[in-house]
Amino acid sequence: MEFKAAFLSALAMTLIVAIRYVGVSGGFAWLTCRRFPDLYDGKDVQIRREIQWSILSAAIYGLPAGIVAWGWREFGWTRIYTDVFDRPLWWIPVSIFLYLFLHDSWFYWTHRWMHRPRWFRIAHKVHHESRPPTAWAAMSFHPIEALTGAVVIPALVFLIPIHAGALLFVLLVMTVMGVTNHMGWEIFPKALVQGPAGKWLITASHHERHHREYKCNYGLYFRFWDRLCGTDRGLGDFTSHPRRT
Repeated sequence: MEFKAAFLSALAMTLIVAIRYVGVSGGFAWLTCRRFPDLYDGKDVQIRREIQWSILSAAIYGLPAGIVAWGWREFGWTRIYTDVFDRPLWWIPVSIFLYLFLHDSWFYWTHRWMHRPRWFRIAHKVHHESRPPTAWAAMSFHPIEALTGAVVIPALVFLIPIHAGALLFVLLVMTVMGVTNHMGWEIFPKALVQGPAGKWLITASHHERHHREYKCNYGLYFRFWDRLCGTDRGLGDFTSHPRRT
C-alpha cells in the first residue's frame, strides 16, 4: 500500500513537472514568437528534440520529488514547514537565498564536470545540440545530467528548514530562470543586466556566451563561482544572431 502511494505521488509530481515545463517554456516561446517572429524559423526539428528530452527529464525530476513529497505528507521526513510562525520571519528570505546559492553551487561544479571531454560526449552534448537553444531547451538533458539536477532540492529539504511557500518560490525561480536563460534574447532590462546587480546575477546575456564559447560562464543564478574561479567571460551579444534585426 505504501509503495503504491509513493508511486502515485511520483507519477503526480512527474505530471506537475511536465505541465510546468510545457506551460512556462510554451509561454516564453509564444512571447518570443510575438517579439521576434522569425527567431525560431527552421528550428522545428530542434524544438521537437528539445521537447522529447525535456519530457524524459520531467520524469527523472518528478521521481525523487514525488517520493520526498509523499514522505513529507505521510511521515514528516523533511524540514518543510507550513506554519509561517514556526520560525522567525527573517528566515524565509534567508532560506530562499541559501537554497538558490547551494543549488547554484552544485550546478556550477557539476556543469564544469559535464564539460570534461568524456562526460560532455556521453551526456552534456545533448543540451548543447541546441544551437542556439530555444525556450524549449531549459530541460533538454541527457538522463545522466537530469539526474544530477533532480537530486538537489529533494536533498536540501532534509537539511535546511524552509516554508512550503518559500520552496514553491525557489521552484518558480528555478523554472523561470532556466527558460529565460535559453530563449535566445534578453527579457530583463538593460539597467539590471548591465548594472551593479548584473555583475552578480545571471540572465540570458551571460548564459548565451556559455552556449557560444562552451568553456566559460557555468553558473545558473549567480556569477559568484564563475568570478571566483576565473571562468566568467562577461556578457554575450544577441545582436550577432543572424535572425535578429
